[in-house]
Amino acid sequence: VFLCMKFEVPRMLKGGAGGSIVNTASMVGLVGDGGHPAYAASKHGVVGLTKTVAIMYGKTGVRVNAVCPGVIRTPMSEKTFTEHPELRASSIGMAPMDRFAEPEEVAQAIVWLCTSQASFITGHALPVDGGYVIR
Repeated sequence: VFLCMKFEVPRMLKGGAGGSIVNTASMVGLVGDGGHPAYAASKHGVVGLTKTVAIMYGKTGVRVNAVCPGVIRTPMSEKTFTEHPELRASSIGMAPMDRFAEPEEVAQAIVWLCTSQASFITGHALPVDGGYVIR
């Protein structure tokens, strides 16, 4: 994330029109996670870096946000839940919406953050988690 922004921001500044960067963190970047401290620390770092770069370049028209997905239905998550079926129910139960996200739902949030409809949003970490972090 750091290296991407290191090269993205100068290109956006050179172009003169600003731009939008959307980093990917995790819902774990907004709350603690008792079982995965290194993962939680790295995702908190993505959120902190997102906010810092948003402050640094806000006046230039470069907007920097992050999405913080919850559990997404992917081949990797399905494999995990097949191997550990007890995790499926507990994982679904963590979010008030009582289901996993589809990859397209996260993608739509990212696309929206890049549009002019989100032109006054910067430094935000947007949970796309079915309500997990509001608990």
